[in-house]
Amino acid sequence: MAVTAQMVKELREMTGAGMMDCKKALVEADGDMDRAVEVLREKGLSKAAKKAGRIAAMGLVRTACSEDGKTAAIVEVNSETDFVAKNDEFIGFVERLAKLALEAESNDMDAFKAMAFDGSTVGEALTALIAKIGENMSVRRIDKASGEVLATYIHGGGNIGVIVAANGADNDANKEALKNVAMQVAAMNPQYVSRDEISEEELASLGKITLESALNDPFTLPKPILNGLLEKVAGVWGDEDIAILKEKRADKSFNFNYLPNFLSEEAKTRLAGLAIAAKLEISENKIFKGLVDGRIKKQLKEICLLDQVYVRAEDGKQTVAEYLKSVDKDLSLVKVVRFEVGEGIEKKEEDFAAEVAAQMNAANK
Repeated sequence: MAVTAQMVKELREMTGAGMMDCKKALVEADGDMDRAVEVLREKGLSKAAKKAGRIAAMGLVRTACSEDGKTAAIVEVNSETDFVAKNDEFIGFVERLAKLALEAESNDMDAFKAMAFDGSTVGEALTALIAKIGENMSVRRIDKASGEVLATYIHGGGNIGVIVAANGADNDANKEALKNVAMQVAAMNPQYVSRDEISEEELASLGKITLESALNDPFTLPKPILNGLLEKVAGVWGDEDIAILKEKRADKSFNFNYLPNFLSEEAKTRLAGLAIAAKLEISENKIFKGLVDGRIKKQLKEICLLDQVYVRAEDGKQTVAEYLKSVDKDLSLVKVVRFEVGEGIEKKEEDFAAEVAAQMNAANK
């Protein structure tokens, strides 16, 4: 069968493939439009495979809500460049995947990629888009949250997405409160909703890290403990650092908090060594225990959403938990999901000058 320009145009509109690719596919399929589509898909698989090794750490996060407003889904789809992430077709693809994620039975990505989508599957549609746009892409993750009332938030045009689901009255005041909390989650990135989510093992690890950190920074230790360590530096510090210590101690107007600015790095390292060596003794000190407990509590306030200071608090002290209770005492968070594009992906370090030089050398060969 003769291949006409109209047939090429129709196939191109259907698949988005290049004009010459469409013509070749139609010739190979002897004018059979359905077969030509299959030919392009097969070639698309080949093209996509060549791009699979490229790092895709840019992209978009999108959310979608069920018609009853009780369930929300979130999806992250990655691309190689921010330019593609702003492509209308890519954006539309991600938004439709977010809606499809509402129907997913789990967060398993293999199962999600096998779900029906546009007459094929999510995985096949992704492959076709890779072949068309020319960049590696990946559907990285999905999640869902359900509650009696919920809110979603997209920050920075799609760099961060948040779902906050709660139990409570489904009214405008509660929805607005959850929206505000979602914005807080986007900005402050808490690791937990509440302290109840932290296991005993994690708390023990946090305590150990905090203790070790305090010992490795002896100038932040309580003054009695620091002074006790400074009494042991003879024979450990060099003569110059010993002389500086004596000089500053003799100067009654000197603010001892500035002493580290005058000491050598070696002296500070050796003082930390003395603190670590006296770990057992220092750990039993009541003042030191209070310091460690205080630092742990401060960290918990930073990593637990309900303990965080509400960013819009008028008094600068109200916590997120207190804010929610002020809106509705019966409003309780069920699940919080936060996706940030590319988090955890090792990004390739680009050396533009080296890349241009390599291209010029290749062109001159």
